[in-house]
Amino acid sequence: MTRSLDLSRPILLAVAALLAVMIVLPVGWLVVYSLSDKEGAATLGNFATLFTDPTFVDPLITTLIIAVSVSLLCCLIAAPLGWLVSRTDMPLRRSVRTLVMASLVTPPFVGAIAWEMLAAPNSGLLNQLWRSISGMPADEALLDIYSLQGLIFVIACYTFPYVFILVANALDRMPGELEDASSMLGAKTWDTARRITVPLALPTLLAGALVSFLQAMNLFGSPAILAIPAGFHTLTTRIWSLFQFPPKPELAAAASLPLLVLTILLLRAQARALGRRGYAVLGGKYGEPRLIRLGLLKWPAVALAMIVLAMPLFLPYAALFNSAFSRVASRIVSFETATLHNFRFTFLELSSTMPALKNTFLLASSSATLGALLALLIAYIVARKAVTGHKVLGFLATAPLAIPGIVLGVGLFLAYTRPPLTLYGTLWILLIAFVTIELPVAYQQLSSAFHAVHPELEEAGRMLGASRLRTLADITAPLLRSAVIATWCFVFVAVIRELSAAVILFTSDTKVLSVLIFDLKESGDVGAIAVLSLTMVAITTLVVAAANRLSGTRLQARPVS
Repeated sequence: MTRSLDLSRPILLAVAALLAVMIVLPVGWLVVYSLSDKEGAATLGNFATLFTDPTFVDPLITTLIIAVSVSLLCCLIAAPLGWLVSRTDMPLRRSVRTLVMASLVTPPFVGAIAWEMLAAPNSGLLNQLWRSISGMPADEALLDIYSLQGLIFVIACYTFPYVFILVANALDRMPGELEDASSMLGAKTWDTARRITVPLALPTLLAGALVSFLQAMNLFGSPAILAIPAGFHTLTTRIWSLFQFPPKPELAAAASLPLLVLTILLLRAQARALGRRGYAVLGGKYGEPRLIRLGLLKWPAVALAMIVLAMPLFLPYAALFNSAFSRVASRIVSFETATLHNFRFTFLELSSTMPALKNTFLLASSSATLGALLALLIAYIVARKAVTGHKVLGFLATAPLAIPGIVLGVGLFLAYTRPPLTLYGTLWILLIAFVTIELPVAYQQLSSAFHAVHPELEEAGRMLGASRLRTLADITAPLLRSAVIATWCFVFVAVIRELSAAVILFTSDTKVLSVLIFDLKESGDVGAIAVLSLTMVAITTLVVAAANRLSGTRLQARPVS
C-alpha cells in the first residue's frame, strides 16, 4: 500500500523559517541603520549624537524619571489594594477586584484623552467645577495634566492594575499555615505581616515594579497626548518625531536599540524575580489564608478602594460620556442639553471613520486568525519536539515580548520600504506588525494548553497512518478549542487597541481606529474622539465577554501602548 505524501515536516520547517524572518529581519535592519550614516557608510556617529545631543539626552532622562516614578507609585497603590481584597474581610472585595480588571479594558491613550478632558488647565471639567465652588480666577487652575507630574499620574492609573493582579494572585496562593504558625507563637498581626507575608510577597512586588517600569518606559500614546503639548518628549515620542519631515531613520534606529536592550535586561530581571518566588507546606495540602478583620475600618477601606478606582475608571468614563453627548466638550451635559450630534458627525459626516473601522476589523480578524494558527503550530512544534531546533523556535516565539511596539514599527519600516518586499503603504505591513507583537502571549497561552493534552492521543493517530498535521487538526486542535478561542479573541482585542507600531506604519489609506483617534487630536474634534474611544472600549468589552463565555477561560491581561 502506498502512503500519501506527508508534507508535515516541510510545512513545519516553513513555519520556523517564517518566524525567524519575522523577528530577525526588522531587528537586523535596526542594527544596520543604527551603524550607518545618510549615505550608507558605516559609522558610530548616530550613537554619539544620541548620548551627547540634548534633544536626545533630555527625553532619555525624562523617560527614566517617568518609569521610576510610575513604578514606585504603582507599588504604593497596588500592594495595599491587593492586600485588602485578598487578605481582609473588606466588603465588596470581589466587586473591587472585578472593577480593577475592568479598568484594563481602557487603552492607556484613551485614558490620557479622558484625563485631558478632566484636567486641562482651562477647559478641564474638574478645574471648571473647582472654580465654580471656590471662586478661583479663570486664569488659574487646580490641576494641570500637561505636566510631568500629570503624565506620571495618568500612566500610573492604567499601569497599577498589572501590579495589582500579580500581588493579589500571590497573596491568594500564600499558604495560610505559615501565618497561623506565627500567630500561634504569639506574634501580633503586624509582626506576622512584616516577618511572613511581606517577605513572601516581595519577589512578586518586585516583578510588578519591573512590569510597571517597562510599561511606562515603552508607552507611546499617553506621552504623545500629554507630553508633547506640555513641551517635552519621552524617548518613544522622540523616536516618532524622527519620522516627521525630514525623516531621520538612522537616528530613529539608534534611539530604538537602547530601548530594546533595556527592555530585554528588565524582562530577564523580572523572570529572575518571579523565579525566586516559592513556598511549600510539608506534609499535605495547605489551607486558605485567614482573613484579617478590619472592624471599624471596613467602610473606610471600601471608600479608599473606590477613590483609587475613580482615577482609571469612573472619572475618565464620565468625561468621555459627557463629551460624546455634549455639543461643547468643556461643558457638563444635562438631559436638556444632551445631543447625538457627535455620533452623527462621527459615523455619517467624518469621511475617515468608516475606512478606519473597516481596516481595523479586517486587520484584527486577519491578525487573530493568523496569529492563533501560527501560535498553535509553534506551540505544537515545541511541545512535541517536531523539528530539530525546536527550543530556538520557542525562544523566537517569545522574543517579540522584548521588542517595544514603536521599536518594532521602526524596524518594519526600515525592512519593508525597499525591494524585494515593498510593503509600506499597504495593510500587509500592519498585519505583520500586529501578528509579531501579539505572537508571544498567543504562543504562551497555547503552549500551556498543550501540556494538558497527552501525546498518546496523537501517537495513536500516527500509528493509524495520519500525518503530524492531520493529527493536530483532527485530534489535538479540537481538544484545545477553548484555548484557541481565547487566544483568537485576545489577539483581536489587542490589535484594536494597538497604537505605537501603527502610528509609525500607517498611511492615509491604511489608517486604523487607534490612529484615527490620535489624529483627531490634531484637529481638536473632541466629540468625535469621545465617540470613537467609547466605540473602541465597547468593542473590546463585547469581545472579551464573548471570549470568556465561549471558552470558559479568562483572557490574560497584557500591557498595551
